[in-house]
Amino acid sequence: MKLSEELVYRGFRGQNTFKDASELDERESKKFYFGADPSANSLTIGNLAAIMMCACFVRHGYEPYLLVGGATGQIGDPKDNGERELKPLEEVEANKVAIKKQLERLIRSDNLTMLDNLDWFRDVNYLDFLREVGKNFSMTQLLDRQFVEKRIGAGGSGISYAEFSYTLIQGYDFLHLYREKGISLELCGEDQFGNCSSGIHLIRVLENARADAWSTPLVIDPITGRKFGKSEGNAVWLDANLTSVFDFYQFFLNQSDLAAPGLLKIYTVLEPEEIDRIIAEGQEAPEKRLVQKALARGATAVVHGEELANKVEELSNILFDKNTDFSTLQLGELGELLTKTPCGKLVEIVTNSGLAESKKKAREYIAGGAISVNGEKITDENAEIVAGKIIKKGKNKFALTV
Repeated sequence: MKLSEELVYRGFRGQNTFKDASELDERESKKFYFGADPSANSLTIGNLAAIMMCACFVRHGYEPYLLVGGATGQIGDPKDNGERELKPLEEVEANKVAIKKQLERLIRSDNLTMLDNLDWFRDVNYLDFLREVGKNFSMTQLLDRQFVEKRIGAGGSGISYAEFSYTLIQGYDFLHLYREKGISLELCGEDQFGNCSSGIHLIRVLENARADAWSTPLVIDPITGRKFGKSEGNAVWLDANLTSVFDFYQFFLNQSDLAAPGLLKIYTVLEPEEIDRIIAEGQEAPEKRLVQKALARGATAVVHGEELANKVEELSNILFDKNTDFSTLQLGELGELLTKTPCGKLVEIVTNSGLAESKKKAREYIAGGAISVNGEKITDENAEIVAGKIIKKGKNKFALTV
């Protein structure tokens, strides 16, 4: 299967600048860059979809340049619904280091190059930037951007000059990398396509050359219509300290029959023939949830490695086995895969572990019999729970006291 065919098969074809996707197969320059801003100390599974697209390009012989936005991260990519809070510079720096490690681990390539746009922006003179970059964009062109229209239109929250200028900064990144590295292709999530267009425009105007962008659609839950990876307002993180390996695995395992086949193509590196076989068998016996199991295991292996994927699969089988005796269960090292929370009063444990979004909700869950400790339902919110206990909420939410 050619690159262009695999991109379409896996659902990685969004807005792009190509008349025909097959141009990617014969492209003379096989370099691309992909950027991620350090707005947090971890990427999410929303970001992961675009990274999996990048990995697809790498498997087909493309050379990856991954940019961590030490400069753009100080501004923040504009949102549709309000101004971003500026992060302290020390936080941006710490986030940058963490994101860099995640990108290096996920994009496995012998010729991977990591970049930081602060390396060139710290030397850019403001007046020179306005003359070279700002002069080549009309206000009409910028005001037509969708996020700007939402922010300054009726009922909009307004937008600062800093965020308004973000697209020019990202556009300059593309121009700089074209000049210095010969990179003429940017990959992105579809929400970033407008910013990619700024770079394409600059390269055309200032270098009289063609540059291209290829985006992947944002992953949307087909049932809720929400961006994928959001659950009750909480992102599913790639860092096990923010989303435990068990919760990560369970998130994918609990996907609907409608969503799972498409997600299997996006979030795993299984060969297309294997994916088609699993989907076909899953349709014949949906009660076995074969697609969900392959998805959960494959996505966990991509992010956390094969060893932890094996362990979390084993842990899941133990916790959901009706014959498991929780009163005597000793998880050992498997317990490290669960969300860990300090022992103490039950209401504090349920709240601090994230099993409830507030202490009020925790009390409701406990009083309603939705919380069990080592298999026994506890309805006393002040019950003192010691370390090493498995706390369960509902059917599939777990935490371990430490």
